[in-house]
Amino acid sequence: MSILSSALLLLCIFFSLQFMILDGFQSNPLVLPLTHSLSHSQNPNFTVLHHLKSSFLHSAARHRHRRHMPDRRKQVSLPLSPGSDYTFTASVGAPSAPTVVTLYMDTGSDVVWFPCSPFECILCEGKPSYPFATPPPPPPPASRPVICGSAACAAAHSGLPASDLCAVAACSLDDIETSSCSAPCPPFYYAYGDGSLIARLRLGPLSLPGSAVPAAASSAAALHLKNFTFACAHSALAEPVGVAGFGRGPLSLPAQLAALSPSLAARFSYCLVSHSFKSDRLLRPSPLILGRTEPKPSEPDQDPPFVYTPLLHNPKHPYFYSVGLESLSVGTSRIPASSILRSVDRKGNGGMVVDSGTTFTMLPSDTYTNLANEFDRQMSRAGFQRAAEAEDETTLRPCYYYEDRKQWRRRVPGLALHFSGNASVALPRRNYFMGLESGGRRVGCLMVTSGGDASGEEDYGGPAGTLGNFQQQGFEVVYDLQAKRVGFARRRCAALWEEMSRA
Repeated sequence: MSILSSALLLLCIFFSLQFMILDGFQSNPLVLPLTHSLSHSQNPNFTVLHHLKSSFLHSAARHRHRRHMPDRRKQVSLPLSPGSDYTFTASVGAPSAPTVVTLYMDTGSDVVWFPCSPFECILCEGKPSYPFATPPPPPPPASRPVICGSAACAAAHSGLPASDLCAVAACSLDDIETSSCSAPCPPFYYAYGDGSLIARLRLGPLSLPGSAVPAAASSAAALHLKNFTFACAHSALAEPVGVAGFGRGPLSLPAQLAALSPSLAARFSYCLVSHSFKSDRLLRPSPLILGRTEPKPSEPDQDPPFVYTPLLHNPKHPYFYSVGLESLSVGTSRIPASSILRSVDRKGNGGMVVDSGTTFTMLPSDTYTNLANEFDRQMSRAGFQRAAEAEDETTLRPCYYYEDRKQWRRRVPGLALHFSGNASVALPRRNYFMGLESGGRRVGCLMVTSGGDASGEEDYGGPAGTLGNFQQQGFEVVYDLQAKRVGFARRRCAALWEEMSRA
C-alpha cells in the first residue's frame, strides 16, 4: 500500500471515530421541533405592542451590527427586550447522564454555545427564560477543552494563527515551534447585534432528540455526535440562552454534521408557524428538518414547488446566507431594489441575508422609502387614513386606521419580493401588514422597516438588507448547501410538522 493510500485510510478512520450514530438515521431526514420565544416568555405584561417594539429594536440592532461593524469582534449595542426567536433542545454530555440545553436556531451566526456554571449574565432582566429556574450546568464532564493549535480554535478567533493563540495560552516557544502544545484554546469574544459573550471551546458528546423520518421504534436519541465542538459561556451581555449557529462557518451545526453525514447537512429547512405575536396561535411547533430531501415535481392538488435563488459568496462574511434582491412589487407596481441589494462586492458589502434570528425585514433607506411611498399611495387611493399616533407608538410606518376586517383584507395591496434567478415570493398579507390596537382604535402597519443609509460613514460595510423571520412565516425555507441556493415554498407549517414528525 502506498504512503498516500495509507494516509487517506488513516484520515477516514480518524473521521469515523469522531462521531457515533445511534439508530442508523444518518441517511434519513431528522425533524426537530422549534418553539417560539412567545411560548416561554415569563413577562405577563408583554402585549402585542410590546413585542412589536422590542422586535423592531432587536432587528435594527442586528442589522446595524452587520452594516457598521466590519469585524464581529467590535463593540456591540446595549441589550434589548425579547424578539421573535425560535429555540430547540439538545442534550450534552454522556448519553448515560445528559444535560438538556435550550438553543436559539440562528442562520445568521456560526457558533454553537450555551451557558455553563458559573455563569454571569449582565443586563438580562426581562429576557425570556431569565432568571433561570435552575442554574446552568457546569461544563459536561464527558467533554474536554479544545487545544490552542486546532483549526477550531483559529475559527473561533476569526482566523488568528495557531502560533499566536498558543502564545496567549502560555505555551513554551519550543512547543509552539514544534506544534506540540496541548494548552486549551484561549477564551474568545463573540458579538451579536444585541448582545455578546465570552466563552471557551470544548469537545464532547451532543445529541439531537428529534424524530427521524421514517420514524423508528425508539427516537429517544435520534442522533448522537460523539465529538462535537461547542462553546461554554461563563459571562454574557443580554444573552442568557444558548445559540445554535446554522451559518456557513466551520463551527456551525450544519458544518459539523457534514463530517458525520453529508446528506444531513447538504439540505436543511424550517417552516415557521404564523403567529402575529399571539401565543395562542403557537399550539404546534415549527418543524426544523435536517437532511431535507428534494421534493418531487409538483402535481395537481399538491404543495406548490420551491422557487430557488442562488447564494452569493461574501468574501468578508462567508458564514452569511446572502442572496440578491432585484425588485419588489406593491400591487401591480414594480419597484427596483437598490443596486447594493443585488450583489456582494469584493469587500463583502451588499446582498440580502436570509436570517432566522432577525424578526423584521430591513431594507436600505432608499429602497424602503420607495416601497413605503408606493404602499402609502395605493392605501390612500383605497380609502385608508394614516394613523400617525400609531406610528409614533409602534415605531413602524406607515400605519392606517381601519374598521372593517373584510374591507381591510380586500383593499390592502399585495407585496412580493423578486430575487435573482427568477425567484418571486408573494407574501401573505399577515406577513407584511398586521393589525393591532393602538390608542383604543384598530390599526394596521407595514411590517417591513428601514435599515438606514450608511453612505458617507467610514465604518460602513456588510450586507445591505436582511430577510427577517416574520416575513418567512408560512413558508418552508430550504438551505440547499450542495447546490448553493435558498428555496421558498408556501406551506401549512403546523400540518407539515404533523406530517414529518409522524411519518
